[in-house]
Amino acid sequence: MPTLGELERAVMETLWSATGPVTARDVQEALASRDLATTTVLTVLGRLERKGLVTREREGRAHRYRSVASREDHVAELMRDALDAAPDRGAVLARFLGTIAADERAALRKLLD
Repeated sequence: MPTLGELERAVMETLWSATGPVTARDVQEALASRDLATTTVLTVLGRLERKGLVTREREGRAHRYRSVASREDHVAELMRDALDAAPDRGAVLARFLGTIAADERAALRKLLD
């Protein structure tokens, strides 16, 4: 799973929060506090497309972009990648469980049952 830079994460958050495919202008407006040029947004969207995280479809003169997978799917894939990198998966899982709140551990127990 490719890693994301700060701006790439912000763009992905915008796509994940959208109710459907969005234009680069939509992304730019959603990230207005960053004062990004349209070309910057297009560059980031192109990078995300090459990383396989975003698809685009032509609509008139513009393209509409959407994420390939949900935020939850992306995070789950990152977690799998992290586990795959560990020689002792059990130790990593034990450490992880030791860092999460009791209610999250209970939710995990419920999911496992």
